[in-house]
Amino acid sequence: MTEQSPVLLDLLAEIPDFRQAQGRRHPLPAILGLSVAAMLCGYRSYGAIAEWGRNYGTAMLRALGFTHDTAPCAATLNTVLRGLDTEAVERVLATWAEGVLAATAAVPEALEAIAIDGKTLRGSRRQKAPGAHLLSALGHRLGLRLGQAAVADKTNEIGAIGDVLSALVLGNRVITMDALLTQHDVAATIIEGGGDYVMIVKGNQPSLQEEIATLFAAREVVAETLASAATLDSDHGRIEHRQITTSTALCGYTDWAGRGASSSRLSDG
Repeated sequence: MTEQSPVLLDLLAEIPDFRQAQGRRHPLPAILGLSVAAMLCGYRSYGAIAEWGRNYGTAMLRALGFTHDTAPCAATLNTVLRGLDTEAVERVLATWAEGVLAATAAVPEALEAIAIDGKTLRGSRRQKAPGAHLLSALGHRLGLRLGQAAVADKTNEIGAIGDVLSALVLGNRVITMDALLTQHDVAATIIEGGGDYVMIVKGNQPSLQEEIATLFAAREVVAETLASAATLDSDHGRIEHRQITTSTALCGYTDWAGRGASSSRLSDG
């Protein structure tokens, strides 16, 4: 039986309102719902969100939970959004995203791929904003962000990934990441949580890189452990051929948690 997708407005009502009861004009869930809807439509600044709210009339405001006929102004949005408990907001949005993933899964037991990736917020350094670099967990299938942590810069992603993973459901998930996060502790955490991982191996793990290169240099020796898959796509005016070959020959040989090692080759034509 397919699970019902959670209603975001209901979850937003769980975020604590820091404002004094006296003088509140607009309900917090309605303000947050308006902000989410406007940002999904490309309106990102306080002024733009306020304008978006004014443009769609009373019926839309009532649907979001407003009790007045006018949307909040930019100054109100500024005060409210800047005063929120950001950790509470992150928890609610992560809960909603997890619920949507579960409700929309085509096959309930199918593995869900989650990408861990870092991104520097555009323009944040010019505005001297703290936490300008974010490490985020993004679902491959729907593009939903399941969690994130602010880090000082890309070099500190290794220290932040533990917080990101601890907030995720790892069971029945495949976690992908770039070479910077290819670390023993990260692999162990994912496996202990019931998940699996795809990591890029480069020079920051020289021993493992050499072991994988040696293995695939002598394919005839490990032929029974090899498996291959390929895709052929035509998009953006070109034909793209992707092929991956995997082996379990290193399973139990290295000290990395997991079921084996893999190598991939990409060719375009």
